[in-house]
Amino acid sequence: MFALWYLSFAIDEIRKHFGWFFANIKLKGANKAIENKQPPAPQPQPTPAVAPKIAETKPAPKPAPPAPKPVVAPTPAPSSPKPIEKPAPATPPTTPTTSPSIKPTPSPTTFKKEVVPDALDKKLKEASKPFENGNEKLKTNLKDATTGFLVNESQKEPERKLNIMVDAAVLAKLEEGYAKLAASDSKSLLKKYLTKEVFDSLKNKKTPTFGSSLLDVIQSGLANHDSGVGIYAPDAEAYTVFADLFDPIIEDYHGGFKKTDKHPPKDFGDVSTFGNLDPNNEFVISTRVRCGRSLEGYPFNPCLTEAQYKEMEEKVSSTLSGLEGELKGKFYPLTGMEKSVQQQLIDDHFLFKEGDRFLQAANACRYWPSGRGIYHNDNKTFLVWCNEEDHLRIISMQMGGDLGEVFRRLTNAVNEIEKRIPFSHDDRLGFLTFCPTNLGTTIRASVHIKLPKLAANLAKLEEVAGKYNLQVRGTRGEHTEAEGGIYDISNKRRMGLTEYQAVKEMYDGITELIKIEKSM
Repeated sequence: MFALWYLSFAIDEIRKHFGWFFANIKLKGANKAIENKQPPAPQPQPTPAVAPKIAETKPAPKPAPPAPKPVVAPTPAPSSPKPIEKPAPATPPTTPTTSPSIKPTPSPTTFKKEVVPDALDKKLKEASKPFENGNEKLKTNLKDATTGFLVNESQKEPERKLNIMVDAAVLAKLEEGYAKLAASDSKSLLKKYLTKEVFDSLKNKKTPTFGSSLLDVIQSGLANHDSGVGIYAPDAEAYTVFADLFDPIIEDYHGGFKKTDKHPPKDFGDVSTFGNLDPNNEFVISTRVRCGRSLEGYPFNPCLTEAQYKEMEEKVSSTLSGLEGELKGKFYPLTGMEKSVQQQLIDDHFLFKEGDRFLQAANACRYWPSGRGIYHNDNKTFLVWCNEEDHLRIISMQMGGDLGEVFRRLTNAVNEIEKRIPFSHDDRLGFLTFCPTNLGTTIRASVHIKLPKLAANLAKLEEVAGKYNLQVRGTRGEHTEAEGGIYDISNKRRMGLTEYQAVKEMYDGITELIKIEKSM
C-alpha cells in the first residue's frame, strides 16, 4: 500500500513541475495548425531538433499576432517602415481572405471634424495597408493621404480654411513687388510695417470666404510708391487674416489705436454745441461732414461681381427714394448719364471721378460704371455716393463755416438710412470700410479754407495741423493739388473716439488755425 501511495504522489509532483512542458507542446501544435490554416496533424514523435525550440518558448507569450512564416523566402522580408506619430497597427500580408477578428478601417466619411488628430491617424492607417508595394510606395501613399486629408478638412472648416498655398504667379508678383518697394524711397505706412518677417508670414495666406491674398491687400501700394498708406481690405476677413500688417498701420494712422483696443459705440452727441467756424466768411469757403458705410452681406469692391454692383445700386436707390423733408431728392445712375452732366457734378464737387490710380491699382474700379450712382437732395446740401470707394459715402455740405448745421443734417440722414439698410460693423474696429483709414466712426469733417500766410510754407502748415490731429489735403481731396490756395483740412483720427469727438477735433483745430493765421 505504501508503495502505491508513493507512486501516486510522485506522478502528481511530476505533473505539477512539468505540466507547462506538455501544455506548450500542444499549444505549439495548435499555433502551427492556425498558421497553415489546416486541422492540426496527429502529434508527431518528439525529435531532438524540437526540444531546444520548445525550451526557448516563454510561458506567457504576448498577444500580438504571430508573423507569417513564408514557405519559400529566397530574400529577407522588407523591414517595417519608420512609424509616424501614433502609428496604426500594421495589417499582416496574409492571403486575400480577411480574418474575422480584424475590424475594417472606417471610411473617410465617418471622420469627425472636431477630432482632427484621430481622423488623420485613421487616414494614415488606411494608406498603410499595401505593404506588398514596397517601402517607397508606402511612403508616397502616406504623404498623399496626409496632404489630401488636410486639404479636405480645410474646405470643411471655415476657421481653418486659410489655404496653405497661393498661385505661383501671385507669389512671383508679390516677391517682385516687395523687392522693388523695399529698395524704393517710399514713405508709405506699407513700407514702414511690411518687414521681411511679416511679408514671409503672410504671403501664402488667403481669406476663407473670398480667397483674397496679400497681393490683393498691398497691390496699390506696390504700384504707387507715393502712397501715404498703401493698403486696402478686399474683404472684411482681411482685417483678421492679415492683422499682422493691418494692426500696426491702424495704430500709427489713428493715433495709437492698439490691437487690444476696442472702438466705442456710435454716439453723435449734442450737435447743437457746434457753431459757425467763420461767421464773417473770411477764411472758410465751405464745410462738409461725411461718413462711409458698407452694406452687410457684401464684400468690398475687388470681390464684388457686376450682378452684386447692380443689386446694391437698386437697394440704395429704392431706399433713398423714401427720404423726406430736406433730405428728399433723386438718384442718378452713372450708367447712361450724359458726360456734360457728369462733368458738371464733378466740378461742383458733388460727384466722384473715374480713374483714380490708387483705387484702380487696388482693383476697385471693375465694371465701371455699372452699379455706380449719386443721390442728392433738391438743395444739393445732402449727397450719397454709391459704390465709389465704399459702398456708400453719406455727405452733408454747404457753403460757409456753419459746422453745426452741416453735422445735424448728416446725423439725421445716417439715422434714417440705417433704419432701412443694415451696415457692416465690427465690435473692435467699428464700421467696416475698404480703406483702413476710414474705419471706426468713418467720420471725416472738413473745410475748404484759405490760409495764405500759413500756406506760404506748406510744411509749416502741415506741422501745425498735425498738432491738432488734422490732415491737410488738396482742394479735391487726397492725392490732389490746392487750387487757388484752397486746402481741404479735416480730422485725421477716426478710431478710438466717438463721432462727436471726431468732429470736435476738427472744430477745435480749425478754430486754432484761424487764430494763428490772424496773428501772423
